[in-house]
Amino acid sequence: MVGTPEATARRRRGLPRAEQVARNRADLLAAAGQVFRELGYSGASLDAIADAAGFSKGAVYSHFMSKADLFLSLLESRIEDRARAQREAADALDGGTPLMFIERIFAASQADPQWRLAVLEFRVVAARDTELRDRYARLHQRTVAGVVDALGRFLDSLGTAPDLPVETLAIAGLIFDVGVFLEELASASLSSEESAVLFGRLLGLQLGA
Repeated sequence: MVGTPEATARRRRGLPRAEQVARNRADLLAAAGQVFRELGYSGASLDAIADAAGFSKGAVYSHFMSKADLFLSLLESRIEDRARAQREAADALDGGTPLMFIERIFAASQADPQWRLAVLEFRVVAARDTELRDRYARLHQRTVAGVVDALGRFLDSLGTAPDLPVETLAIAGLIFDVGVFLEELASASLSSEESAVLFGRLLGLQLGA
């Protein structure tokens, strides 16, 4: 667990108000990430998240309107982190091969299966709720934009002009990545290297065997 109420109070004693609010929110997001991984989106509750963070449930509502709002806030933070990591990987190949770059991206995506399960659950819930679906769609466009940016930088570094628009290729990469994950839930699937080779060929690159 992230902390008990006593430990939480000790951490915050004497902090300026703005810093205290920011720290509380960060601790709630950290606790939520843990609980969503352990229990899934449907199984998680605000009570469990508040307890993991060392807060009352009322304190959670002072930062987030609902469990969905909390999940979307956490997802937004992860999208920003992932876009930054992808951009940095594209800008710092350091003599690495194209295969190494693409494999690194797929490996990072496959590294947190419990979080991916929680996102999958949320997407199913959101598909039945117009407001949540719209909010998720807006966030997902930022995911796509991050992939477009990194992929464009990567292709520019190779001096490669693909046959398809970069945005189309970025969406295809996301579809491929999710499809691999879903298949893995039922049977043996592809390694990050195999995924990289196949996606590289979609880009018109002959990678691997």
